[in-house]
Amino acid sequence: MSELEFKHISVMLNECIEQLDIKPDGIYVDGTAGGAGHSSEIAKRLTTGKLIALDKDPDAIKTASERLAKYPCAEVIRSDFAEIPAVLDRLGIDKVDGVLLDLGVSSHQLDAAERGFSYHNEAPLDMRMSQEGTSAYDIVNTFSGAQLAKILYDYGEEKFTPRIVNAILDARAVKPIETTTELADIVKNAYPAAARRGSNGHPARQTFQAIRIATNGELDRLAEALDRVFDRLAPGGRFAIITFHSLEDRIVKQAFASLASGCTCPKEFPVCVCNNKPVLKVITRKPILPSARELEENPRSRSAKLRIAEKL
Repeated sequence: MSELEFKHISVMLNECIEQLDIKPDGIYVDGTAGGAGHSSEIAKRLTTGKLIALDKDPDAIKTASERLAKYPCAEVIRSDFAEIPAVLDRLGIDKVDGVLLDLGVSSHQLDAAERGFSYHNEAPLDMRMSQEGTSAYDIVNTFSGAQLAKILYDYGEEKFTPRIVNAILDARAVKPIETTTELADIVKNAYPAAARRGSNGHPARQTFQAIRIATNGELDRLAEALDRVFDRLAPGGRFAIITFHSLEDRIVKQAFASLASGCTCPKEFPVCVCNNKPVLKVITRKPILPSARELEENPRSRSAKLRIAEKL
């Protein structure tokens, strides 16, 4: 894979850089380097500072390494963003001045048909960002009906879950479901005819989202990162997170609110007895959304939301 083959438009690039409030001598972590769009903009603003760019996707690591090679301050490491504290420990770094997470699937992952993320292109059912471990094929063909239903309900908020799960079980009883288009057709045909006609987008969209989230443990990784990373921010350090669906955004919003409030006592308690103190302030009471110009230039940014918090 050449550098030019990894195509990804960084979402809300200017907004992220502005909100991170980069210091030339600061230490920053891009936990989802991808095509190094955000990372490059951070690196070019550093003098004596350091950028640590992480990604679990080997394609992204190759591209980020090429694009960041001209910045001596940048170090590219293959790792999951939930492992940021462990990476910092290995590097002998205690605190950092900013962390950026751009969640979701990159344009490269969607457009590279062989990665199996898209229901528009025929490819083996895969969906693994790391290209390792349990694949979408494994989930679709070996998980029980109850397990599949939980995935579709919890991660896809799919109202036709029972029909879709039954259709998957019937199909795989005849032969394994091997490709993205096979699964997409099964889901489409499981939808009631009226719902297919009135569907906003492909009927398989929520099912593919749910299976992708389960394949990569996306929400668990996000919760782990939120739990661990704030401890590694220096006072005044900022945590910027771009989410792409309501499940992610809800987790981030609730985590920020909890850490900003401090007290966890029941509301009926007249005074605080837990002695928990706020550890951050929320910079974005409402999420920052893509501009009209960005939406026109990059329609895939339409569901993006950027939230920022600052360590006290």
